[in-house]
Amino acid sequence: MLLFVYGSLRKGFHHPAYAYVSQHFDFLSDAKVRGELYDMGEYPAAVPSQEERFILGELYQLKPEAEWDWAIAQLDDYEGVAPEEGEPALYKREMTRVYCADGSGFEAWIYWYNGDITGKPAITSGDVLQYRRDKG
Repeated sequence: MLLFVYGSLRKGFHHPAYAYVSQHFDFLSDAKVRGELYDMGEYPAAVPSQEERFILGELYQLKPEAEWDWAIAQLDDYEGVAPEEGEPALYKREMTRVYCADGSGFEAWIYWYNGDITGKPAITSGDVLQYRRDKG
């Protein structure tokens, strides 16, 4: 199973959650998906787009010895896919087309933002790591 990550789960983000990803998933390639990124303050929000805008990130594959249902449940919990009763889901996990640096394409899971991005700053580069470096 393939997973595309663009925010705190990327290796360059230096977030503790990346340790989990690197333990259960193998890095395959830098990659991109069609979509737009927004700065929500504490975290980035990705939303799908039909326009020629791309989100930069990384493509991972579940390690052979790992169990998909357990591994993805941990990430779903981290991303707020199944919140407490009465709370809205922060993200939704869906399949999307991912394009690798060599031009190949794959279907992979992504966490799309499930809330309102109105008035939030766009990350026009599509790269949250570059955006954070530029922001200082």
